[in-house]
Amino acid sequence: MESIAKRTLVKSAPELWELADDPARMQAWMSGLIGAGTPVTVEVTERDPERTLAWRSSPPGSPARISIELAESGFGTAVRITAEHERPDPAEAIAALEGLLDELGSPERRPFA
Repeated sequence: MESIAKRTLVKSAPELWELADDPARMQAWMSGLIGAGTPVTVEVTERDPERTLAWRSSPPGSPARISIELAESGFGTAVRITAEHERPDPAEAIAALEGLLDELGSPERRPFA
């Protein structure tokens, strides 16, 4: 099954790339997608800096893939996340992808803190 989530985030492509190209985050996001309670080992399958990042789950039994595409869009960056998964309820996968977008879009630093 394929699920897609997209949103324009008020961050630059380099900022988003720095967040997304992190093995620990990729493992946690894959865990959320497949509904695992612990981080899932992943293998990066595509890396085009500041444009496309894709990875898949390594363990057998729950094959899944996540791809993030970044494109400049006005005052931010258009982010499109495509996931291939075997979750029976597609709403759970969409919720996981929306959570990923929320995490990417949240402020990392607070001014004057």
